Amino acid sequence: MKKKIFVDGLSGTTGLKIHERLSLYSELEMITIDYEKRRDTQERAKCLNEADIVFLCLPDDAAKEAVSLVTNPDTKIIDASTAYRTAPDWTYGIPELSRAHREAIKNCKRLTNPGCHATAFVLSAYPLIKNQVIATDYPITCQSLTGYSGGGKALIEKYETNEGKNNYTKAPRPYALGLGHKHLPEMALHAGLSEEPLFVPILGNNYQGMAVMLPLHAKLLSKKLSAKNIHELISEHYAGEKFVSVLPYQEDELLFDGAVDITACNNTNQAEIFVFGNEAKGTAVIMTRIDNLGKGASGAAIQNMNIMLGFEEDLHLS
Repeated sequence: MKKKIFVDGLSGTTGLKIHERLSLYSELEMITIDYEKRRDTQERAKCLNEADIVFLCLPDDAAKEAVSLVTNPDTKIIDASTAYRTAPDWTYGIPELSRAHREAIKNCKRLTNPGCHATAFVLSAYPLIKNQVIATDYPITCQSLTGYSGGGKALIEKYETNEGKNNYTKAPRPYALGLGHKHLPEMALHAGLSEEPLFVPILGNNYQGMAVMLPLHAKLLSKKLSAKNIHELISEHYAGEKFVSVLPYQEDELLFDGAVDITACNNTNQAEIFVFGNEAKGTAVIMTRIDNLGKGASGAAIQNMNIMLGFEEDLHLS
């Protein structure tokens, strides 16, 4: 029997991408709602409770309202908002972190899909904190270079307007300069930190694709590892994973004219981790690149759905 799927919030960037990916499945049956009734509470509740899995692609308050409408104990929810990313009774959706994380996803009924910045950061930091290389109160700073599609339809329109001079496309733009980005709580909690990192994201003039950079000083580490040692540790942690790859240490052939192409994972569910270092200076940087619309959003949601439904984890994903 086909599993029934309902996407609540189909018109947004993430909702459209999820629906596009779901269209590849012959194993699923989509529940649709009349456009005129998409805000009708009774009609939405009917669709929500009829589904085996619901994807919520809504603002936080609307996602909470949708969760409150689910009374069917068998309905599983994958929420793409930030509403439940630090909630103790919701499962966080990065299966690659550990066997326990993957098992929790397999058995959960309430899953919170990670944010894009948080996904790349947690993948970088978690192995080091788990292995006590970084103390939980390490003064972490990080930056992100990201495509503008993560800002949704309103920001996309600002970048893609052709009416006169467009200052949005003139140069990269650091933002969230109040140092309170909405992904910070989940970045700290799910990496295992006791304090939030100091995080400055930067918007680029690319539609999608991103990289998060985490610099480290060997003298501040709990275990005095070199950059190459750090690379070896992270490589071992993610060995055998289908969607997380640790690239060869300081391999120039992986660069574009000496630099990292942050769009190289676009249109995939891949996360690629680099480690660069200067042994003489005792410094290192971990850089994780993903597609903010793929592993950072819809791809991760589909991967988590596959696990929750008992499908092959990489079904219809690349």
